[in-house]
Amino acid sequence: MEKKWVYLFNEVELIEKQTGGDWHRVRDLLGGKGANLAEMARIGLPVPPGFIVTTDACNAFLKVGGTFPDGMWDQELAALQAIESSVGKKFGDAQNPLLISCRSGAKFSMPGMMDTVLNIGLNEETLNGMLKLSGNERFVYDSYRRLVQMFGSVVMGLPDELFEEVLAAVRHKKGIHSDTELTAEDLQGITAEFKKIYKHHTHQAFPDDPYEQLKRATEAVFKSWNGKRAIDYRNAAGIAHDFGTAVNIVTMVFGNLGDDCATGVAVTRNATTGEKIIEGDYLINAQGEDVVAGTRQTEDIQEMRAEMPDVFAEFEQIVDKLEKHYREMQDVEFTVEKGKLWMLQTRDGKRTAQAAVRIAVDMAEEGLITREEAVMRIAPAQIDFFLHLQFDPRAKRKATDANTLLAGGLNVSPGAAVGMVALDADRAEEWAKNQGKHVIMVRPETKPDDVHGMLAAEGILTCRGGRTSHAALVARQFGKPAVVGVAALEIDFANRQMSVGKILIKEGDWISIDGATGEVFLGKLDTIVPDIKDPWLLKLLSWADEFRRLGVWGNADYPADARRAREYGAEGIGLCRTEHMFFEADRLVEVQKMIMTDLQHERQEALDAILPLQRDQFAGLFRAMDGLPVIIRLIDPPLHEFLPDPFDLMQELADLKIRLQQAPNLAQLDDVLQQIRLKENLLKRAISLRENNPMLGLRGVRLGIIIPELTVMQVRAIFEAACLVAKEGLEVHPEVMIPLTSHVNELRVQRQALESEAQAVMAEQDTKIDYKFGTMIEIPRAALTANEIAEYAEFFSFGTNDLTQTTYGISRDDAEAGFLIQYISSGILPENPFTTIDEDGVGELMKIAVAKGRARKKDLECGICGEHGGDPKSIQLCHRMGLTYVSCSPFRVPIARLAAAHAALQEEQRT
Repeated sequence: MEKKWVYLFNEVELIEKQTGGDWHRVRDLLGGKGANLAEMARIGLPVPPGFIVTTDACNAFLKVGGTFPDGMWDQELAALQAIESSVGKKFGDAQNPLLISCRSGAKFSMPGMMDTVLNIGLNEETLNGMLKLSGNERFVYDSYRRLVQMFGSVVMGLPDELFEEVLAAVRHKKGIHSDTELTAEDLQGITAEFKKIYKHHTHQAFPDDPYEQLKRATEAVFKSWNGKRAIDYRNAAGIAHDFGTAVNIVTMVFGNLGDDCATGVAVTRNATTGEKIIEGDYLINAQGEDVVAGTRQTEDIQEMRAEMPDVFAEFEQIVDKLEKHYREMQDVEFTVEKGKLWMLQTRDGKRTAQAAVRIAVDMAEEGLITREEAVMRIAPAQIDFFLHLQFDPRAKRKATDANTLLAGGLNVSPGAAVGMVALDADRAEEWAKNQGKHVIMVRPETKPDDVHGMLAAEGILTCRGGRTSHAALVARQFGKPAVVGVAALEIDFANRQMSVGKILIKEGDWISIDGATGEVFLGKLDTIVPDIKDPWLLKLLSWADEFRRLGVWGNADYPADARRAREYGAEGIGLCRTEHMFFEADRLVEVQKMIMTDLQHERQEALDAILPLQRDQFAGLFRAMDGLPVIIRLIDPPLHEFLPDPFDLMQELADLKIRLQQAPNLAQLDDVLQQIRLKENLLKRAISLRENNPMLGLRGVRLGIIIPELTVMQVRAIFEAACLVAKEGLEVHPEVMIPLTSHVNELRVQRQALESEAQAVMAEQDTKIDYKFGTMIEIPRAALTANEIAEYAEFFSFGTNDLTQTTYGISRDDAEAGFLIQYISSGILPENPFTTIDEDGVGELMKIAVAKGRARKKDLECGICGEHGGDPKSIQLCHRMGLTYVSCSPFRVPIARLAAAHAALQEEQRT
C-alpha cells in the first residue's frame, strides 16, 4: 500500500484513528498550522478548503537531496482536484480560476522563519478570468505583483529589496506614501518590472504554468526548513532539527478586494501583560503579509469593532471558542472577503514571561485549567525574565528633564536595554558575539533574515510594525526588550545613521530603550534589578510551594542578601561563605596580620579584632532569617588568597627600589625603606604559603586543624551572635558547616574542638541555642564513606562545584576557558557538568552519600549549595534523590521553587 503523504483538512480523523487519538502524533505529522486548520474545520469554524503535505514528506525530500518521495506529487494533485470540486473553481482555468497559497507549518511555531507564497495560479490567462470574476482590475494586478515578488524572493532567493525599490520609486514619483494608493495601471507596470527583475537575475522567465508554480513553491517550503534563519531560531528555541515542516495548501481568500475586505492577526489576550482583551493589528483592503511585514502602518484590532461591527462580533465569538477549545491563549490570522470572515490560522500565542504567568493564573481561576497545569505551563527560565533589568526611576526622570527622551513607540516586550546602535543584523551579531559589545539592533522593520541579530542584541527598535509584527513576536519569544512602530525615527542606511527630528544618532552611538513603556532615550541610562511584586507571579509561586516536596534555601553572605533571599521565598540560608567577610577593607588588614605573624599572641590579637566584625555580620543574618535555619560555612579557601599576588609584589618592590634611589631627603628615604620591608615580608609569606595545587592543599577542615584558633574564633562569633539575637526575642537556628572533609577523623577532631567552644559561649551567655554541626561533601572519598562521616554530622551539604572538579579531576576555571568548550561542542560531553549535575558520575556519588548517610542517621538533612542549586535539571535530580533542600543565589530562588514543583508534579504524572 502506497504511503499517504497528503491529507485533506477533513481527513484528520484518519490520523487520529491510526494513532489512537494521539494529538501529539497528529501535530508531528501535519505540523502545528496544518493540524490546527484541520481542527478548526472539524469544529465548524469558517476555514477555506485545503490540504497538508506531511512533515514525513519534507524529511524524505531533504534526505535524498531534494526529490519528492514516490507518490507525493500525484497525491498533491489529487487533493487539489478535491478542493476544485469543493469550491467550484479549477486551478489554472482561464474562466474560473482557483488560486491557492503555499505555507510552511512545523510542529512548533516558528513565526516567519520559513516560507510562504500567495496567489499561486495567476498567469496571463487566469489574470483575465480573475478580472472578469472580480470586476476589480486593481485587486487582480495587486495580487499578481505579490505573486511575482514572493515567488522571486522565496522560491528563487532574490533579495526582497530588488522589488521594494521599484515600489518605493513609483510611490516617490507619484508623491504617495502607501501601496494602497497605487492604481491598477501603476500595479500593472510594477508587475511587468518585477518580471524583468526576475528574468534578469534568474536567467529564466517567470513560470506561467500554475502547476510549476505549485511544485516549486512546495519545494521551497521544504528547503526553508534548513535555511539559516530557521536553524538559528531552532537553536535559540531548543527545537529539534529533525522534525521537518509540513506544507499547507489553502484556497486563497482575499482581503484586498475593496473596502469591505480586510486581513489581520490577533491574540486572544494581551501578549505583553496577559490582560484578557483581544490584541492585534488589521488592515482594510490588504493581504496578510502587509500586516506582519510592517510595510504598512496597521490599525489596532479594536478599531475593527466600529469599522466592521458584525464581522468583529463573529470574530469575538470564534476566538472565545478557540481559547476554550484549546484551553490556551491563541494567536490567530484571519481574512475578511466581501464581508465574509475566514480563519486562516490558530496556534498557541507567543507571549512575554509576565503575560504567560498572568494568563496561566487567570485561566486556572476561570476554571479552564487546573492549578497544577498553570504551574506546569510556566518554564522555570521564564521566572528569570521577571528580574530583567529596569531603568532606575531617578535616571529616567533625569533623562526626561535633560530632553534625552527621543521618541516613543509600542511597548511590545518589557525590560530595559542599553546598547550601541547597530543598523543591520550582521553587524549586531558581529559586535555582540565577536567584540563583546552591548548592542541595540535598529531596523525599519525586522524580517526573518534578521533573527540572528535579534538574538545577539540586548534589545530591538523598529520604525514600523505593530504588536503582532515579526519583531514583537520574536522579541517576546526570547525575552528581548523591544519597542516597535517608532514613526518619528528615520534611518539613513547610506550614511549609517538615524534621526529623530533634528537629533542625529550615528551607528555605534549609545541609546536606551524601555520595552515596558515604549520609550527611547539618547545615551546610557542606569538600570536596577527589580523586586518581585507581580501579584500573579506571587500567586503562581504560592501554588508551586503547595506542590513541591523539596525545600528551597538561599545562599547569602550578608544580611542584605539574606533579606532578598527571604523576600523571594527562601526557607533558610544554605550557604554563608564566611571568608567573603574577610576581604572587606576594615578586616583584611587584621586577616593579613594573623597570616603574617609566627607569634601566637599576635595571631590571637588579630583574631580578637576580627571577631566582633564577624559577630555583627552573623547577627544581621540571624535577624533577617528569624525562625529559619542559617548554614554558616567556616573558612574554606587557602590563606594565600588573602595576600597580594607574589608577581604584583615583585613589581611593587622593583618600583620602590627605584624610588629609593631617587628619594630627595631622609624622611622620604625612611618611608620608602619601611614600605620595602613590609612588601618583602608580604612576599616572603606569600611565597611560603604558595602551593602547587592550592585548591587541594591547606584549606577547609585542614586549615581549621592546623590553625584551630581561626575556626574557634568563627564559632565563637556565630554563637555570640546567636545568643545576642535570641535575647532580642528572635528565633535562631545556626548550622555550622565544616568544609572539605575527606576522612571521618578530620570531622571528629574539628567538631570536638568547635562544639566545645559553642558550649562555652552558651554557658557564658546563659542561653540555649538550637544548633547543628555538619559538613560539605565535596570529595569523592567523603561520599563513599558517608556512613562513617554521618556519625559526626547532623547534615550534609553537597558542594557540587568542587565535587565535580574532584570527580572529573579538572579545574573549572581552566577547563571552561579551554578544552571544555570543545568537549561540549563536539559532543564528547552532553552538557557542561558545572552547569548541570553529571548524573552518572557526580550524581551517583551523591546518591551513595545520601543512602549511606541516612542508613546511619535516618533523618539526616541533605542539600546542595553550589550553583547547581538554581539549575532546573539539577533540581529534578535532587528531587529524585530525596534531598531536603537546594540552595542557590537569591535571584534564583523563585526559579528553584517552580522547578521543584515541576519535579514533584512530573513524578505524580509518571506514577
